Amino acid sequence: MDLKKENVHLDEQYFDVISSKTENEIQKGSIANELLHFYQNWFEDNSECEYLIHTPDGKHFQYRNYYDRYSHPLMEQLNINRTPHCCRHTCISMLAEAGINQTIIKKIAGHSGAMTLTEKVYTHFDIKELVDAINKI
Repeated sequence: MDLKKENVHLDEQYFDVISSKTENEIQKGSIANELLHFYQNWFEDNSECEYLIHTPDGKHFQYRNYYDRYSHPLMEQLNINRTPHCCRHTCISMLAEAGINQTIIKKIAGHSGAMTLTEKVYTHFDIKELVDAINKI
């Protein structure tokens, strides 16, 4: 909900996560080909709002507002007992099922704290590798 348009790079298909609950999660997030049009629409939706996802009147969307107004009612309507955070678990599981390298999965998930010293120091991935991995699911 805190993603600002200035941190979204549509041409390269990634965004910078500059605000996170832990230092380990600060990263670059890859945008899958299948989702790129959503990001483009959000980006162009309200040129005066600095946030990518915002309220209908162009204000900063708080997670609680999103959850109460959109996510929870949709899950109730679909009779599904899940939260937005469950999508994170599903993504990681799908990446593993697709045979993606565990170090790349950790990088995508922002789990650098779970990386070995060798992974942290000697493995570097460019954004194309991360986009290619996310596109496999």
